[in-house]
Amino acid sequence: MIVLKLILESFNFAFSSLKENKLRTFLSLIGITIGIMTIIGVFSAVDTLRNNLQSSVDKLGSNTIYIQKWPWEFGGDYQWWKYMNRPSPTLRDFEKVKERITNAEAVSYNVWAGNRTIKYKSSSVEGAQISAVTHDFYMTWNFDLDDGRYFSEAESKAGSPVTLIGYSVAEGLFPGQRAVGKVINVLGRKLVVIGVFAEEGEDMLGTSADKTVLLPLNFARNVIDIQSEQYGPEISVRGKPGVPVEELESELRGIMRSVHRLSPLQDDSFALNKSTILTAQLDSMFAVVNLAGGVIGIFSILVGGFGIANIMFVSVKERTNIIGIQKSLGAKNYFILLQFLIEAVVLCLMGGLIGLAIVYLLAFVLHLVADVDIIVDISKVVLMFILSTAIGLISGIIPAFMASRLDPVEAIRSK
Repeated sequence: MIVLKLILESFNFAFSSLKENKLRTFLSLIGITIGIMTIIGVFSAVDTLRNNLQSSVDKLGSNTIYIQKWPWEFGGDYQWWKYMNRPSPTLRDFEKVKERITNAEAVSYNVWAGNRTIKYKSSSVEGAQISAVTHDFYMTWNFDLDDGRYFSEAESKAGSPVTLIGYSVAEGLFPGQRAVGKVINVLGRKLVVIGVFAEEGEDMLGTSADKTVLLPLNFARNVIDIQSEQYGPEISVRGKPGVPVEELESELRGIMRSVHRLSPLQDDSFALNKSTILTAQLDSMFAVVNLAGGVIGIFSILVGGFGIANIMFVSVKERTNIIGIQKSLGAKNYFILLQFLIEAVVLCLMGGLIGLAIVYLLAFVLHLVADVDIIVDISKVVLMFILSTAIGLISGIIPAFMASRLDPVEAIRSK
C-alpha cells in the first residue's frame, strides 16, 4: 500500500508539472509523436503490402506445383541459354504425368493468350486474358463463380463452344444484364457464356480472374497452337490433402525426368514452381524492408528521446527548490527519482498514443478515399507502449537521478 501510494503521489506531481507547462509539454510531445508515428506507420505499410502480396500468392495454392519452362527463381551457375533451350510442357508430358502420378488430386494443362478483344454485338472489351484449360482446371486453381456453372466433362472432351468470363468482361459487355446464355465473339469464334467468375479486384501479382475468358482446351486447339511457347503452356498439379508439397515435387521430378529421358548426370529440362518459392522471396525482401523501416523509425524516436531528456533537465533546474523542500520534509531519494521518471514516461506515452491515433486516422482516411485497407494490428499497439516506456525511462533516468541526489539545503537556497 505504501509503494502504491508513493507511485500515485509521483503521478500527481508529474501531471501537475505537465499541466503547469502546457506549451513545453506540447513541444516535447511533437518529437516523440513523430517518432512513434513514423515507426508504426512504416511497419503498418510494410505489413499491408506483405499481406496483399501474400494473398495473391495464396491464390496459387499452397499444395499446387506448376510444371513450366522457366523457373520463378534463378540461382546458381545455370546459364540463361540453357533455360532458353528447354522445351515447353507438351500435351504428351501432361498425359504421362496424369497417368503416372500417385500423390496428385488433379492435373490440368493450361495455355494463355493475353491482351485480346472480346465482342458482343456493338460492345467490346479490350485487354482480356484468354485461358484454355483441360477439365480438371477447376481442381487446380482457386476461384469462385458469381453466376452460372463450370464446364461439364462432356463439354471439355467435345471442345464445345462454351466459355466462362471474368466479372469485368461481363460488366463491359452486358452492363445491367445477365451474361449467362449470351453468345460472344472470342478469337473469331462464337461461344456461349455459361458462367461468370466472382469479382476479385486487381491483386499485386496480376492473377485476378476479372478479365479472364476461360475456354475448353479441346475447343482452343482448333483456333490456336496450344503447344506453342508463345502461349505459355504449363501443367498444374495439385497434391492430395495431407501430402507434403516436397513429396509431390519429388515424385513429379522423377516422372518428368523419365518422360524427358534425362540421364542422372543431366540437368532438369523443366521447372517445378510452387508458391513457397514466392513466399521465401517475400520473406527475404520484407526482412530488408523491415530493417530499413526500423532504422528510420529508431532515428526518429531518438530525436524525440533527446527532446524529452532536454525538457527533463530543464524541469529539474526549474524545480530544484521544490525538490529541496520535499527532501527536507522527509522525501526519499527514490521518491524524487520516481517522480521525474514517471513524468518522462507519461510524456512519451502521451506522444506514442497521439502518434498511434494519427496512424489509425490516416488508415481510416485512406480506406475512405482510396479503398486501401491498412493493417495496424495489436502487436503495433504493444510495440508503441514498449517503445514509449523504454524511451521515457532512458530519457528521464539521468535527470531523475540528478534530481534525487540534490542536497536539500543547496536545493532550497537555489531559488
